[in-house]
Amino acid sequence: MLVARSAALFLLAALLEIGGAWLVWQGVREHRGWIWIGAGVLALGGYGFVATLQPAADFGRILAAYGGVFVAGSLAWGMVADGYRPDRYDIAGALVCLTGMAVIMYAPRPR
Repeated sequence: MLVARSAALFLLAALLEIGGAWLVWQGVREHRGWIWIGAGVLALGGYGFVATLQPAADFGRILAAYGGVFVAGSLAWGMVADGYRPDRYDIAGALVCLTGMAVIMYAPRPR
């Protein structure tokens, strides 16, 4: 159950961080305005809060593992929001990152 909760929190964190960064990007680079930028800043703040809800207590480990989720999530976001089509190297790299994430977070460790 802890792994499922942790994975769900990683997905929510990715949605907030990647979505927040995308909203800021749209507000600034695509000239959509301050409302988009403000919404992005709020989402990015939400990401910071969600990260604290992880069951593990090690900040460095959680943030390092989240990096793998961020890589894969960013590619997925680009596909959905911007029509980006990853190539086989993007996909292979994302799988390597997700494997690293799983090892960092879920490998059995003595307590």
